[in-house]
Amino acid sequence: MTRSIAHRGPDDEGGELRHFGDATVGLGFRRLSVIDLSPLGHQPMINEINGDILVFNGEVYNYAEIRKELEALGHAFKSHSDTEVVLKSFQAWGHECVHKFIGMFAIVIYNPSSNKVHIFRDRAGVKPMYYYWDGTLFLLHRS
Repeated sequence: MTRSIAHRGPDDEGGELRHFGDATVGLGFRRLSVIDLSPLGHQPMINEINGDILVFNGEVYNYAEIRKELEALGHAFKSHSDTEVVLKSFQAWGHECVHKFIGMFAIVIYNPSSNKVHIFRDRAGVKPMYYYWDGTLFLLHRS
């Protein structure tokens, strides 16, 4: 599926598959490097503390301010990316983190320990998501 959007993310690609029971969660990503051009912004990004796996498209314009708030709470960062700020924000504040974000974004976070997928998008729908559900198969595509 990521090959179909290769033109939207020529700088990097990544994927992660996790199996539980008779289900599989797959997260794929194509990257257009904008903020942190280093490999430290690679996605899917995995939180070393709780195992959350994130794919994120867009920009959080106020990520530097949120990062300072997270650092004051004791969070350490490896990259300078807004992606890592989004991931650590979810760890710190759960679903409420999205209310802190100013920007355009589509976010998917999978928590392997709870087997839950959390999906967010910006309030204006600048980064829309499309999904398919037939009762047994759920597919998500963010544009």
